[in-house]
Amino acid sequence: MKKTTILAALILAPALSWAEPYPEGDAAKGAKVFKKCVSCHMIGDGAKNRVGPHLNGIIGRDIANMADYKFSKGMLAYAETAKLWDEATLDAYLANPRKTVKGTRMAFAGLRKEKDRHNVIAYLKQEAK
Repeated sequence: MKKTTILAALILAPALSWAEPYPEGDAAKGAKVFKKCVSCHMIGDGAKNRVGPHLNGIIGRDIANMADYKFSKGMLAYAETAKLWDEATLDAYLANPRKTVKGTRMAFAGLRKEKDRHNVIAYLKQEAK
């Protein structure tokens, strides 16, 4: 291992250990909240793209990078700055899609309640494997 790699690891390790984990939600409650999403999104076995892309494997997936779905210019531009859908990025988007991604085609106003977002994300993590 190179000295620079070891040095970087020593510098970054304490900062990474301070990062708070994303709050756990209730997947069963998230399934109920997700009913607001099913007119545009599918998840699970046999999920296909609709108005919005399917959400299988959303956590950890590259933003705006699915060959079989045409993303908006706004989402493509957002993908230049935010590379992956992690819990925090998805939480911000679900809170207010149009504020987070200027020019998104997603018409949904967002989930205002933080607990609803935590629950939906728990559901997505559970169902989208």
